[in-house]
Amino acid sequence: MSVQIAKEFRWEMGHRLMFHTGGCQNLHGHSYRLRVTLHGTVDDNGMIMDFADLKKIVKPIIKEIDHCMMLHENDTEVIEFIKGQGMKLITLAVHPTAENIALYLGEKIKSELKAHSQVEKITLRLQETATAWAETEVTL
Repeated sequence: MSVQIAKEFRWEMGHRLMFHTGGCQNLHGHSYRLRVTLHGTVDDNGMIMDFADLKKIVKPIIKEIDHCMMLHENDTEVIEFIKGQGMKLITLAVHPTAENIALYLGEKIKSELKAHSQVEKITLRLQETATAWAETEVTL
């Protein structure tokens, strides 16, 4: 029988969508919330995974992106400016939309969860604003 557990993580991050024409082409930031839901079967102790172990996996990933600027790799002028100021930066081969950020985080978390045989699937809900989010499912 499948069971789900979830843990939420929060961080601050800036980005811009260089293709956008409605305001998001400007540098701006969000107070992100990520709900990581693990789907799987319980072990002999009655757990899919200890919440503390999930935190140990996800927290370093969040620390990488906390208070950074996330940009498309072709956003060269802004990238050079950010680098020149010594600021924290992550570049992606895709535009840093909520959808793509959720997929990016899903792949990073998936690679860390492969050793946990109780977990069959993860669902990530990335909340970018109080009323807007993206969700993705990743099968292990």
